[in-house]
Amino acid sequence: MRIARGGLAWIVGVGLVTVACVAASMVLQGLLRFGFLILTFLGIIGLVLLVVFFRDPERTIGSGIVAVADGIITGISPVDDPDVGSCIWVKTFLNIHNVHVNRSPVDGTVVRLEHTNGSHLPAFSKDSERNERVTLLFDSSVGRVKVMQIAGTVARRIIPYIKEGDRVKKGDRIGLIRLGSRVDVYLPKAAVSTLAVKLRDKVKAGEDTLADIHA
Repeated sequence: MRIARGGLAWIVGVGLVTVACVAASMVLQGLLRFGFLILTFLGIIGLVLLVVFFRDPERTIGSGIVAVADGIITGISPVDDPDVGSCIWVKTFLNIHNVHVNRSPVDGTVVRLEHTNGSHLPAFSKDSERNERVTLLFDSSVGRVKVMQIAGTVARRIIPYIKEGDRVKKGDRIGLIRLGSRVDVYLPKAAVSTLAVKLRDKVKAGEDTLADIHA
């Protein structure tokens, strides 16, 4: 199983602690041995969860503008964005069991990558735009597309895999949000022929289509 870049260190760290607890439980007696056996059990559970959190499966790339994140569509709104103009704002909420590697929605060039420090409110909160986030702006054949990766209560770091000036293909891995979070995508309204998702739909990054585009 492929592990996401930025997640392996966490898995190795918990693995080493778990091995140390196993070793300690083999030489100690009584309550200390019992305590280290419990820590070993918790460490194994932690390892399994981390592997699930940081898995990075291959994907068959979909048509049109594709989903950036795995998760549930929690918001669809028409807005005027200063970077994109008249657009459709699509919000995707990631649970901790979702794949947390995000993918590019389009072929294009990264014209802006901006990290903003902030708080760690629940990602579904109406105030979560004040959270730590990374804003990515892509210049593509369908116009400018903006992606905003927003950290949540548990997610404490967003790790970009790309930089300004990079050329990316649709479905390329663009970054990782550790644990639960939210990803917003701003689609240029003029380019969208049909919106392919609705509220509460489950989507997979790179694989599922957010919107079909005009020919």
